[in-house]
Amino acid sequence: MLAETNAVQAAHVPDRQHHWVDRLPLRLRAFAILARLDRPIGTWLLLLPCWWGLALAADYPNPVHMLLFAIGAIVMRGAGCTINDIVDREFDAKVERTKSRPIASGLVTVPQALLFVALQGVVGLIVLLQLPGFAIAIGFASLPLIVAYPFMKRITWWPQAFLGLAFNWGILVGYATATHTLSPASIILYVAGIFWTLGYDTIYAHQDKVDDAIVGVKSTARLFGKATSRWLWVFYAATMLLIAAAGALAAKGPLFWAVLILAGWSLVDQIRSLNMDDPDNCIAQFRKNRLSGLWVALALALGTIAF
Repeated sequence: MLAETNAVQAAHVPDRQHHWVDRLPLRLRAFAILARLDRPIGTWLLLLPCWWGLALAADYPNPVHMLLFAIGAIVMRGAGCTINDIVDREFDAKVERTKSRPIASGLVTVPQALLFVALQGVVGLIVLLQLPGFAIAIGFASLPLIVAYPFMKRITWWPQAFLGLAFNWGILVGYATATHTLSPASIILYVAGIFWTLGYDTIYAHQDKVDDAIVGVKSTARLFGKATSRWLWVFYAATMLLIAAAGALAAKGPLFWAVLILAGWSLVDQIRSLNMDDPDNCIAQFRKNRLSGLWVALALALGTIAF
């Protein structure tokens, strides 16, 4: 009965988007929630940098590679969230938004969660091994970032920067998949992704700033406070300038610049619409980054079309 109650409570997490998981049997439902299958925005934010890398490198991104990265993003995001919930289970139990997560609520045990991580990791490894050798090596190089990230909120006010390092690594893997090498443009695009993540994850962290202060979790939302909007302008301006620089180095054409304007406007809209003291508004602005990232991917893909 307690487990069922916890599973029902999980359905009321404010940033859920897909409720189809509620139709799953209780045990499967718990693992689906643990992998955040009900909250796909994180998967999109992990996937889109991979597509950026592919689109930067190739005239026409290989659809097979796009599909492989989509599968990889689902399982690796799920594995990362599971590791995060294992590490943060005591913190999560004290935070209103996260106290009903499967591990924090006791619905899933730590050994069960570790097995789940291993299973997702196997699928991720199978996907990675379908890529060229250089891309595989680049992919493995991200493991220290993935392991370190859950601990950053305990030791630095900038855990969002470490998330940016990890979440945007797919730019490098995607570019290496298409070209078997890296380039200055791909490195610049990777740095652009880091600034993008600094912006959107600061917005996301404002949901929990009150509870985070109580339990001692650090974040850029707490660090910046009322000055957050000014920092967001800096982060998103750097994002757009660096994406533009990467596109210029890659000799992208007129359509790149035209569509990139739409990406920039979507970032501006987030800042102008943000209410840092309204958690529902924060998650709404955060979710807009799926569209922002898709505009960038489209700009990079269309930038190869010549007139």
